[in-house]
This record gives sequence, C-alpha cells and structure tokens, in this order.
Amino acid sequence: MLSDYFPLLIFLAAVFVFGLIALFLPPWLAGSRPTAAKDLPYESGIVPRSSARRRFAVSFYLTAMLFIVFDVEAIFIYPWAVILHALRWFGVIEMAIFVAILFVALIYVWGKGALEWGS
Repeated sequence: MLSDYFPLLIFLAAVFVFGLIALFLPPWLAGSRPTAAKDLPYESGIVPRSSARRRFAVSFYLTAMLFIVFDVEAIFIYPWAVILHALRWFGVIEMAIFVAILFVALIYVWGKGALEWGS
C-alpha cells in the first residue's frame, strides 16, 4: 500500500530539487554588474520625476473592493446557473435574495459617493 505513493514521493523530490536549482542557479550564472541606469525604479528607460511612494485617493481602494464584491457575485452566479434546473424555484428565490442584497449594497455605495470620480 505504501509503495503506491512511491511515484508521488519521487515527483515531490524532483519538484523540490528543481525549485532549488531554479532559485540558486540563475544568479550564479548571470553574475551581477550594477549600474546607475539599472538601479532606477523604472525599467522602461523613463527617468522618474517624483517618488514612487505617493498617496492614492481612497476612491481607488473603494473601486477595487467593489470590483472584488461584484466579481465574487459572478463567481457565485455561474455555478448557480449550471444547476438551476435541479434547484427549481428554491434556487431562483435564493439567487434573487442574493442579488437583491448586492443591489442594496450598490445603492448604498452609490449614495455615499464612492462611484464619483470628480471629487
């Protein structure tokens, strides 16, 4: 029974060895020749005009969180749609409640002005 897991053990050992090789071999082969141009924070060749550590408006973070919320909604709606026929009316009512809660959240956020970019 334990011999059934031997190929898995060999695979895990190979993955571990490959990970170590991929981690330590490239810096050793490539070497290091730092220059002033290589030490710049941008790789596109554009000389930076200001510090990369600047403050962002809270609206960026609110928009990102809203995107995540509605992305999770889409993740929940897809499997529901796949098994809708098996769920019958219970599934329809359940998803209607779920979408209604998210709609109320959207109205709340809209009312708070999180979707306004002018200010």
